[in-house]
Amino acid sequence: MRLRFDDDVLAFRDEFSAWLDEHRPTDEEMAADPARSSAHVPDWAARWTRRMFDDGWLVPGWPAELGGRDAGPVETLVYLETLAAEDVPRTTNPQGLGIIAPSILDYGTQEQIDRYAMPLLRGERSACLGMSEPDAGSDLANLKTRAVLDGDRYVLNGQKVWTSGANYADFCFLFCRTDPDVPKHKGISIVLLEMDTPGITVRPLSEIVHPDYPDLNEVFLDDVEIPADHLVGELNNGWRMANGSLAHERGMVWLNSVLGLESAMDDLLAAAPAAVGALGTQERAVAIDDVVRLYVDTQAARCLGYRGYARLVKGGTAPEQALMKAYASETRRELALVAAELHGPAALRRTSVGRYGDGIGTLEDYFVTFGSTISAGSSEIQRNIIAERVLGLPRG
Repeated sequence: MRLRFDDDVLAFRDEFSAWLDEHRPTDEEMAADPARSSAHVPDWAARWTRRMFDDGWLVPGWPAELGGRDAGPVETLVYLETLAAEDVPRTTNPQGLGIIAPSILDYGTQEQIDRYAMPLLRGERSACLGMSEPDAGSDLANLKTRAVLDGDRYVLNGQKVWTSGANYADFCFLFCRTDPDVPKHKGISIVLLEMDTPGITVRPLSEIVHPDYPDLNEVFLDDVEIPADHLVGELNNGWRMANGSLAHERGMVWLNSVLGLESAMDDLLAAAPAAVGALGTQERAVAIDDVVRLYVDTQAARCLGYRGYARLVKGGTAPEQALMKAYASETRRELALVAAELHGPAALRRTSVGRYGDGIGTLEDYFVTFGSTISAGSSEIQRNIIAERVLGLPRG
């Protein structure tokens, strides 16, 4: 059996590849002004996002007025594959483009769409996602940050943590508790919070691998006042909207995980011959076995990903998403470890620019991969989902 895309899909890919060759930002300008957090939008990134929006390549599956061209899901797949192969980011504010903008389009008022969603899509503003708290990480429903209605304003008090990009974001898509007297899943709402509002304190958290470019932050809210019309969607309906918001993220996280894994595998295959050749006989045999095993795992991840994507295209559910998230992220971490071991002392080098490593084979790259097993649903949470929703096992 030989798998291939239809001719119209291949034509779509060729059209995008040609456009990308002509308009993509250069490696030099990206390196000269790197993104300093996941909500920092350098000048080149703002221009690039706007160009993609104007030409219909920002989110191809959306209509033209939202930066797309009404492409189908298979076209979207090859679009993302092409971007990954060319190592070109759509945006330096992924949570803004991938979660917050579509959530505002789904649930927000027209005024909120015009003021917040559209500037995100045009690269004019950036956003962070205020979900996790010290006692509400994987258990979002346990959040304590309060929003109390006082006349025509909400008064916010509380703390968020691990808030990616809060140190550069223009606004926050904030989850808060608006009714403490109902079951914890039912009293949550979402508000839009300008990050320069008085009463907000942002404290970046130091990171081992990116000490000069911290992305994770603590956010403290002390009597922060916002207009009541900054409420997104219905009052106390935040839990349902949270599931919708995360669906935007999870729908592509597994695909991006596979694409990232394949890219790292290509780098490992390019570096492996020289690295393996420098080893002794026994070490060489072990290294070859590790590389081949990881190659097989990478191919299995792609097949599993295509199977899940085919289910989604047909309108069904895809339990493969939970499987893929855990499998691909953990395989990527193991690949980084094998690559670092192959490079030996050279893995200690550190020449990355901005928040992005300089490829596999460095100890830094290995450290970075741990984050992918946590973000968008930790491996532990994914295993719970697989056990309960896929295998039908009883809750422990």
